[in-house]
This record gives sequence, C-alpha cells and structure tokens, in this order.
Amino acid sequence: MNSSLKRLAAVSALLSAVVGGHVYAAEGSPHWAYHGAEGAEKWGDLDKSFATCKLGKEQSPIDIKTKDVEKAKLEKIVFNYQPTKLSIVNNGHTIQIDYDKGSSITIGKDKYELLQFHFHTPSEEEIDGKEFDLVAHLVHKSAEGNLAVVAVLFDRGAENKALKAYWDKLPRNAGETRSLAKSQINAADMLPASRGYYTFNGSLTTPPCSEKVRWLVLKTPVTASKEQTTVFRQIYPLNNRPVQPLNGRKIQVGGD
Repeated sequence: MNSSLKRLAAVSALLSAVVGGHVYAAEGSPHWAYHGAEGAEKWGDLDKSFATCKLGKEQSPIDIKTKDVEKAKLEKIVFNYQPTKLSIVNNGHTIQIDYDKGSSITIGKDKYELLQFHFHTPSEEEIDGKEFDLVAHLVHKSAEGNLAVVAVLFDRGAENKALKAYWDKLPRNAGETRSLAKSQINAADMLPASRGYYTFNGSLTTPPCSEKVRWLVLKTPVTASKEQTTVFRQIYPLNNRPVQPLNGRKIQVGGD
C-alpha cells in the first residue's frame, strides 16, 4: 500500500470510530471488555478490524516520564467552550456527555470541534508511574477529520463543582441515555486554571485503537472527592486500558 492510500485508510478508520460523536466501536462490531477473555490484552485478536490494538506503534495511553519530556515552545490551547444541554450516555464502557455544536479548541492554525467527553477510572494516562483517581477525555475533531483529545486528570481532594452539577444524574445501565434539555453545563468549568500540557502522537484507547490522534494531557490536575469517584466506580469499577509502549515517540511539554 502506498503512502497516500495508507493516509486515506487511517483517516477512514478514525472517521468510522467517531460516528455521532461516540469514539467507540460501531454498533454490530465485536464485543470487547476491559477484563477476561475479551479484555484489553485480547483486543487485537477479537476481530481483524481491531488489529491495530496489538500491531500499532503509537498506541495510547502512555506513562509520561517527565525526565524524558522535551520542553518546547508549544502554542497555547485556546478553549472556546460554550454551554450545552445535558445529554448523558452510558454506552456500556463509560459515561459520556455528548456536546452541542459550536464549542472548540484552537492550537495555532488548527481548530477542532468538541464532540463529547467521557471518563475512565483510574486514569489511563500516568505521570511518572502515578495513576490518578479519574480522567476526563474531551474528544475533538477537525474539519479534515483529524482527532485531538484533551485529558483532564483528577486527583483525590476537594469536591469537584463541575462534576457535582450532573453527577447524581449518571445513567447506571448500559444503553441508557438521559437528555435534560433544561439543564446546561459547560466543559470549561472542568478545566484547571493552568493550561500547560504534554503532547504526543497516539491512538484511541478503545477498539479499534486507531492511530493518528493528537493527545493533549493537561499538566495540572483538578480534584474530585472520594465520594465522587465512588459514585463513578459503582457503575464502572475499572475501565482503563493499561499503558502502552512508547516505541521511541517524542513527548513535548509547554503551552503555559
């Protein structure tokens, strides 16, 4: 396969994984889980469409070793998040909040629209081997179909006011959706005051594990209380993919 066809195939795989803003395997795809016979270590063998999960060289998540990170003059992430009606989905793997059109991030000349955000516990990303209680992945897509994911890490601490606004409304059953048109939230309320970030090339952290994803992990964690983490873990006790080999990838830090 020549380079042009490879690029086309990669973009097609990413677009197929983002139908309706849901960055997960499409309906009718093979079942997968985080543990057992269909767990993360087996994803690449469940179906040929999941082969990248075991063959890919730029897989996510990763453990960010700060001593090896390259300091760089990165463009700041400009967040343009607007309020959205509250639409919460339990998709069988996580809790996801779908976002109305009109919110985005801009990095230099690159603009990405916010599609949705969802949660993993404990965090999928690690910093110097440390797992955090929770992580939110804010999934964005550019007009060209390229994906960028902003990761917000949650440390154990004070109650998180942004989560409190809807945490008691989380749907507990797979396939359940709660659309509360009269309730609004703003993803900007979930962000730390300091917006410096680590960045690297990676992948979706769920099948089909498509690569060519731009990862932006915010350096500064926010807090969530033990009680808030417990609420999520009552629905999904553990839904994080183990960290993957770096395979020589460069990690940069900056954007403060």
